[in-house]
Amino acid sequence: MDTKHYLYLENQYGANNYKPLDVVITKGQGVWVEDVDGVRYLDCLSAYSAVNQGHCHPKIVETLVEQAQKLQLTSRAFRNDQLGPFYKQICQMTGYEMALPMNTGAEAVETALKAARKWGYTIKGVPNDKAEIIVCDGNFHGRTVTVISFSSEEQYRDGFGPYTPGFVNIPYGDLEALRSAINSNTVAFLVEPIQGEGGILVPPEGYLKAARDLCAEQNVLLIADEIQTGLGRTGKLFASDHEDVKPDMVILGKALSGGAYPVSVVLSSSEILGVFNPGDHGSTYGGNPLGCAVAQTALEVLVEEKMIENSAKLGDYFQEKLRAIPSPHVKEVRGKGLLVGVELKPEAGGGRKFCEALQERGVLAKTAHANVIRFAPPLIISKEDMDWALERIEEVLMIT
Repeated sequence: MDTKHYLYLENQYGANNYKPLDVVITKGQGVWVEDVDGVRYLDCLSAYSAVNQGHCHPKIVETLVEQAQKLQLTSRAFRNDQLGPFYKQICQMTGYEMALPMNTGAEAVETALKAARKWGYTIKGVPNDKAEIIVCDGNFHGRTVTVISFSSEEQYRDGFGPYTPGFVNIPYGDLEALRSAINSNTVAFLVEPIQGEGGILVPPEGYLKAARDLCAEQNVLLIADEIQTGLGRTGKLFASDHEDVKPDMVILGKALSGGAYPVSVVLSSSEILGVFNPGDHGSTYGGNPLGCAVAQTALEVLVEEKMIENSAKLGDYFQEKLRAIPSPHVKEVRGKGLLVGVELKPEAGGGRKFCEALQERGVLAKTAHANVIRFAPPLIISKEDMDWALERIEEVLMIT
């Protein structure tokens, strides 16, 4: 079957909740993917940073197959021999005392929100049902009803009310707005160290550190959503590390499994995650042996193969080269590590046509909001492959 037939099947039988580029991928290895017509592409999206370790990383695939043939799922009604080692590995690697595993990023965000509220009631002493959590305009933390309740993107909310109360929105990167929003019922501040879906928005230097200090001063939990920015994407283990900030809670997903299986986790202290009692929260698949085994290997190869260091080095190189392109369409290049946004001027006519032009030349990228082209290749990318992509990116950005 060719591309046209697969597009027909999706359009005929699938819900119309996505508008992907018209490329039908059938296989991938490392930074390269191939479509059903045999055309190769350099992947500069990494499944929204879920494939940091590259497509079909051999060690991750080996672990997946080996564990799937041995034991896949027990539910949390019983213990399994992969969960404890996963807890130990990720806690020792990140410096947190406790971990609570789930499956998707949105589930982990919901977990963190529940933990913050219960901490507020049982530890901080906030009156029942009065807890407030501060969030930022332009945020993207998932698509559950609670999460879209505090989204500032109208399309994410339209038709899905009534909304979950208890959230206060402030401008992103505005420390004084955060200070003004905190009151005695505030239990947490949920923030992305870099807003990915918001357009690869990097807050002012020192913002996260100042927010960390303010939250500590006011007895408010700082929750960092590192689902997209974590695990090496920005050239550090966590994007928070760029300012030597240790949040009270960190939310991880996506690259935690190298794209091989849905795994997410909330990391925090024993005081905060200790508010949960048996039956308070859970998931049939959360902490399953298959996911835990895959996650352990995904974390191991991230360190062993120095992917974080490569992200830092080639991220700087990539941004330097992008900024040197004398494109009449580019307003700004921004990002950290290998999470890079090229914002186009409004008169450029939006980013999709540029992404389609890149696709024609063998490079896959996607927009973040209408005018920002997001580039996030796997962290294993070589300078040679990056230069190959840069030639084509420059050609597209120079189109008049």
